[in-house]
Amino acid sequence: MTPAHRRAVLVAGSANLDFVVRAAHVPAPGETVLGREFSTFPGGKGANQAVACAHAGGADTQMLLALGEDDFAKPIEASLLDAGVQLHTVRDAQLPTGTAFICLSDDAENAITVAPGANMALRAEHLPALEGIGWLLLQLETPLETVLAYAYAARAAGIKIALNAAPAQPLPEELLALLDVLIVNEGELAVVAGNPPDLATGLARVQVPCVIVTLGARGCLARVGDEILLQPAFRIAALDTTAAGDTFCGALVAALAHDTPLADALLTASAASALACTRLGAQSSIPTFTEVAALLSDCARRPGDDAHTALAAWCTL
Repeated sequence: MTPAHRRAVLVAGSANLDFVVRAAHVPAPGETVLGREFSTFPGGKGANQAVACAHAGGADTQMLLALGEDDFAKPIEASLLDAGVQLHTVRDAQLPTGTAFICLSDDAENAITVAPGANMALRAEHLPALEGIGWLLLQLETPLETVLAYAYAARAAGIKIALNAAPAQPLPEELLALLDVLIVNEGELAVVAGNPPDLATGLARVQVPCVIVTLGARGCLARVGDEILLQPAFRIAALDTTAAGDTFCGALVAALAHDTPLADALLTASAASALACTRLGAQSSIPTFTEVAALLSDCARRPGDDAHTALAAWCTL
C-alpha cells in the first residue's frame, strides 16, 4: 500500500463521561466550594483526541476504546459517531465506563479526577487490523503495557506513532524509541525528561525525533531534529480549557496525516485549541474543520511577530 493510501488515523485510548461543576474557584485541599451549574459531557483523552482528529482536523479517524455495559457509555459512543469516528469498541461486563469529575472555575481553570474503569481493560489483543492506517495516536489513560504493545505493532507495520504523555509518568526508553512524535505540556516534560532546568534542556534530553511542548496561553514549541519551532497562541477570551490540549493533539496528528509541514500543523492545532477554549465541555467544545479554516484565513487574528519574539524570550531560546 502506498503512503497516499495510508492517511487514516487510529486513536487507541480512553473514553470517559465527564461530570462537570462550575464554581468560583477550584477548591484547595480540605476546602469545600459551593458550585453552581452541573452538566455531563462525553470526554476522556483518547475520545477527545479522536473527535478533534475527525471533526476539527478533517481526517479519516478510527478509535479503539473500552466501555462498560452501562448507560454512561451511550453518550460517549453517540458523540464519537456524530463526529464521524469509526469505532472498535471493547465491552467489559465487570468494569464501569470511565468517568471524570471536573471542577471548572470562573477563570477557566479546572481540576480533574479520573476513575478509569473500563479503560484499564484495553489489552494488546484488542488492537484492530492496521491496514490503511498512517498514524497511531496514543495517551496514558490506559495501561502502559498496552500502550507499549500497540506502539510495537504500529512500528512493525510501518505506521507513524504519536504519544500524548498524559497523565504524566516516567516512560521507558523502549517506548520513547518507538515514537515519531511526543506531545507534552511543561509538567509532563519535567517528568519524562527528569526535571530539566529549562525547556531547551528538556527537549534535548528526550530521544524522540519530534518533541512538542504545549505552553497553555503562551503557545507551543517543538524540536524536530536539531531545529526549534515556535508557535504563539491565538488571543482568545477563555471560557473552559477542558480538552484544549486534546484538541491540539487530535488536530495536529490529523494535519500530519495529510502531509502538512510541521510548522503549519502547529498553527492549525493552535487554532483548533484556541477555539475549543471559548466553549464549555470536552468534545462539545471541539470546533469543526470549517471553523478552524476560517480562523486560519483571518490574518488579523493570527499571532504576529511580536508574539513570536515574546514567546522566544520567555522560552530563553
